[in-house]
Amino acid sequence: MPRRIDTAEGRRALAAVSDARTAGTPPARTDLATAVRYLLQLLAEKAPGQTVEVRVPPFGAVQVIEGPRHTRGTPPNVVETDPATWIALATGRESWADAADSGRIAASGVRANLTELLPLRP
Repeated sequence: MPRRIDTAEGRRALAAVSDARTAGTPPARTDLATAVRYLLQLLAEKAPGQTVEVRVPPFGAVQVIEGPRHTRGTPPNVVETDPATWIALATGRESWADAADSGRIAASGVRANLTELLPLRP
């Protein structure tokens, strides 16, 4: 089981990523990884289940949303995006529709739309 990220650590990492973005510099990899994992953790807490797999390579993936359980092979409902897009979606800086329209979200399956769950507003 992955290590749980506490609220203070997650918020610190989100602030560091935001500060780097504001300064026009790339965030530290450890801050980016912690921020992504913290937001995935919040999503899993908000929508527990195993119907949709949300992937943010290379930092993490979670299964969320109640419904039919997925156990082997490629899940029928998958959402995949890059770390910057995931952070923007989860914090409300960008809408699901805008990110999907620009091709920065790959979503497959009838349940692979997280519009109703985002933003998380940590």
